Amino acid sequence: MTDELVAELFDAPDAQLIINRVQSMLNDEKRRRQEFYDWLTDDVKAEFINGEVILHSPVKRRHLRASGRLYTLLRIYVENNDLGEVDVEKAMITLTRNDYEPDICFWRKEISDTFSDDTMQHPAPDLVVEILSKATAKRDRGIKFEDYAAHGVREYWLVDPTRQTVEQFRLDEEFMAFDAVGNFHLNDAITALTIPGFTIPVRSIFETQANRDALRALLG
Repeated sequence: MTDELVAELFDAPDAQLIINRVQSMLNDEKRRRQEFYDWLTDDVKAEFINGEVILHSPVKRRHLRASGRLYTLLRIYVENNDLGEVDVEKAMITLTRNDYEPDICFWRKEISDTFSDDTMQHPAPDLVVEILSKATAKRDRGIKFEDYAAHGVREYWLVDPTRQTVEQFRLDEEFMAFDAVGNFHLNDAITALTIPGFTIPVRSIFETQANRDALRALLG
């Protein structure tokens, strides 16, 4: 798709004028992005997407519980096996144009070892998990879906706490786009592609006892 857009632009007689206009708009966006960084504080959950500041409103309990259960399983397993680092909600991912705060993200050890205690802006993770809600689903399936793939996120999960499902995607590195792996339901198990040995029942994301059982299984 990118190559097609470039070819179409290159064939336009006013290509240079278009490029100049786009560069001017990008420079203005860069200025507003720096203003966003200067304004952002630890107690604000916000993202910068295509020139706009997106503030996040409070979420429902089922969203928090699903996020918390999955984060617990991922963090403890990754730490126990020294595989890297898992963060939840407030880790800012800084890509070419946009800054996101995914619900959950994982970096393999060779990347996370480069982080310091003062790191605030992070590179694209290996795994991103977004918990769907009415307010965020369009972005999670739209701009974020495209942007994460374009910047090399190798695996993407969309967790739906209402339907109690998990959609899993893998990166096609040739086309830098996500391919669907599967849509997993309560009675299924899901295996991470980027975290060796991490397999959990989908039910463990949505039910407390199943979460406890899964944690014990992961710890052997």
